[in-house]
Amino acid sequence: MADGGDPPLDTMPLAPLVPSVPDEETGAVVWHRDELRTADHPVLTAAARNADTLLPLFVFDPQFYGDSGLACDDRLRFLHESLADLDEQYRHATAGGMGLSFAHGDPVEVLARFHNAGWDVFAARGPTGRYGRDRDERAREAADVLFVSGDGLVRGTEDTRDGWADHVESWFTDETLTWDPEGVELDHVPAELTPEDIEDAYGITSVKTRVPTGGREAGVETLRAFTDRIDRYPESISAPLAAREGTSGLSPYLRFGCLSVREVYQHVATNATADRARELFTSRLYWNRHYKQKLEDWPGWLDEAANPVLAGFNADRYDPEYVTAWKEGKTGYPMVDAAMRCLRETGWLNFRMRAMCVSVYFHILQQPWKPGADWYHHHLIDSDPAINYTQWQSQCGLVGKPTLRFYNPRKQVRDHDPDGEWIRRWVPELVDLPDDHLPRPERTPIHVQESCGVKIGETYPYPLVEYEAAKEEFWQRYDAIKPEAAARLGDEEIARRVSLSGGVPGAKRIADEHGDGAAGRDRDGDTPRDSPRQTDLTRFE
Repeated sequence: MADGGDPPLDTMPLAPLVPSVPDEETGAVVWHRDELRTADHPVLTAAARNADTLLPLFVFDPQFYGDSGLACDDRLRFLHESLADLDEQYRHATAGGMGLSFAHGDPVEVLARFHNAGWDVFAARGPTGRYGRDRDERAREAADVLFVSGDGLVRGTEDTRDGWADHVESWFTDETLTWDPEGVELDHVPAELTPEDIEDAYGITSVKTRVPTGGREAGVETLRAFTDRIDRYPESISAPLAAREGTSGLSPYLRFGCLSVREVYQHVATNATADRARELFTSRLYWNRHYKQKLEDWPGWLDEAANPVLAGFNADRYDPEYVTAWKEGKTGYPMVDAAMRCLRETGWLNFRMRAMCVSVYFHILQQPWKPGADWYHHHLIDSDPAINYTQWQSQCGLVGKPTLRFYNPRKQVRDHDPDGEWIRRWVPELVDLPDDHLPRPERTPIHVQESCGVKIGETYPYPLVEYEAAKEEFWQRYDAIKPEAAARLGDEEIARRVSLSGGVPGAKRIADEHGDGAAGRDRDGDTPRDSPRQTDLTRFE
């Protein structure tokens, strides 16, 4: 990808190339962002009901390209494939064969040109971070953009979690939205700009393997195939080898809106016959909305600790060599190393492996959370900021709940790769190491190392840190600040921000029971006495 600096393309289309709305008619630009479909599309439906002519538009924003974009080239390629598919959706829907128009530059400047030419602008209102909120506010001021809700999230109320579950359940079961292509005309920008032009300009090159094809057509095929095999889903979500084929594979299509969460829910609810698998999977869709609501309520999830007491935790221990070893899969913990190499090469990891690598990074290597979260966001094809960054904070313990979930990387080998097939696929240095030694290669007797050709410290590294000692050290540090962090959950603003399952009352109970002066954890386990396991970890697979 091209380095940072000035964008390699000018802002386009130029104002003279922006078509004008026909006299005595109304025209609406449908500004697509990450809802790359025409079915069950609140914005398209609203625009089609309020305008005679539609102009569907996607703006390539330079902020999401180059080194500062935090997106690997393969995720951008998935986006571009999805845009090409969306173009075809429009062409097939209308008699005139008009497709999706493309623009490049600051979206606010681009949209202002359309607004000045007489176009209304419609866009989806969705959860975003600080940059997105500032962009949308500027677009509202400069181009009078109408932001349309319809994603199942709660807005316009002080307590968005009051009745939230019922609201989301009702949204899931509501009829999906439609638009009438025959009731409107489609217009387009005559300027020639394509996703291929963007790839050439920014030097985008696909390097990962096994990356799914973007677009609605591929998403629908994936949904149907998963529904046919959904009975195997419950047994396939934890072990990484099984998860590659056993989980749905739908997350990138949901992330880019090639499919709506609601239509996936309804398809599975209607067509899946295995009750347990259907309920387990659809519960993940509720969690998807849960994390989207978190970012809608507070944009700071992307760069600021949810609990202010924990801001900067581990920052003073930053070690670039540890971070690099973690990124490259050279920590000396085979399950972690296999997962991190898989992430870099394929842009995919199942939830358990994601959570395990977060735990080792933050709890064992004791590194600051943001560089790790950014690394995930860069490489994951399905990375959604609303899910990635909130999950990182929850798994690290930056919310301030008294419970933490540690993932022992040695136990994960025994539980989810006992034959070493996953590890040997991604860590070929250990191909000939006997299965019994894969959880702890550093304890392999010298004569066994000599016989199998694996030399710990030479062909495969010793662990960067000793697990039990590092875990105990982390707990001592975390215990020292935990009561203050728990007490801060008594602050209603913080309680609403972290949106725990018990709501504001639940957060205040934690503050009362575990705040300053409360008893510490049970030193024989990983969770405080009489506290439930942390449940705020489930991610859509």
